[in-house]
Amino acid sequence: MSIFSRMSDIFKANVNDTLDKAEDPEKMLKQMVIEMEESVNKATLAVGNAIANEKTLERKLLKAREESNNWQQKAMQAVNAGRDDLAKAALEKKALYDRNTKDLEPTYQQAKDTAVKMRAQLDTLKSKLDEARTRQNTLIARSQAAKAQKQIAQAFSGVGGDAFSKFDKFESKVEQLESQADAFGQLAGDNTALEDQFKQLERTGTDSELLALKASMGKLPAAAPSSATSVAEDPAVLELKRQMGQLPPASGH
Repeated sequence: MSIFSRMSDIFKANVNDTLDKAEDPEKMLKQMVIEMEESVNKATLAVGNAIANEKTLERKLLKAREESNNWQQKAMQAVNAGRDDLAKAALEKKALYDRNTKDLEPTYQQAKDTAVKMRAQLDTLKSKLDEARTRQNTLIARSQAAKAQKQIAQAFSGVGGDAFSKFDKFESKVEQLESQADAFGQLAGDNTALEDQFKQLERTGTDSELLALKASMGKLPAAAPSSATSVAEDPAVLELKRQMGQLPPASGH
C-alpha cells in the first residue's frame, strides 16, 4: 500500500470519526485541515526522497555509460598502439560498466516512474487541501447558521424554552394576584357600603328619638309636632310614641 493510499484512508477515517462524534464542527474542520496539511508535508517529503533517489540513480547510470565509453576509447587506443594486452584489459573494464549500466537502467526507470506518479498524486493532494481550505469558511458559516436555526426551532418547539415557559407562568401568576386583589377589593367595598347604610339608619333613629324627647318636654315650637310626626313616620316609632302618651290613640282602638 502506497503512502497516498494510507493518507486517503486516514482522511476518510477522520471524516467519519468527526461525523460520528458530532463534536463542534468548526473546531473539527480546523483540526482536519491541520491534519491534511501535516499529511501533505509528509507526502511532499516522500516525493522529495523519491525524486532524490531518481536523480541519484540517473547520475550513476550516466556515470556507468560514460565509463563504458571511456574504456571503449582506451581499448581502441591500445589496439592502435599494438598493445593488445592493454586493449583486452580496457575491454574487461568496459564490460564491467556495461553490466552496471544494464542493472541500473530498469532500476532508474522504475524510480523515475514512481517519482512521476508520486508527483501527480501530490499535486492532487495539494489541490484537495486547497479546496478544503477554500470550503472551510463556507462550511463553518453553514454550521453556524445551522446552529442558529436549531436553537430557534428548539425555542419554538419548547425544547430549551424554559425561560419563555417560566415567563408565561409568572405572568399568569401576576394576573391571578391582580384578579384576587380586585375581588377582595369589591368585597371590602360592599361591606363598607352596607355598614354605612346601617350607620345612617342608626343616625336616623337617634334623630327621631331626639325629636320625640324634645316634643314630650315642650321644647319644640308649635309646628314642631307635625314636623316630628312627619320626620318619624315609621309605624313602630309612632306606636311607641302612642304608648308613651305623646300621640293620641289610633282610631279603632
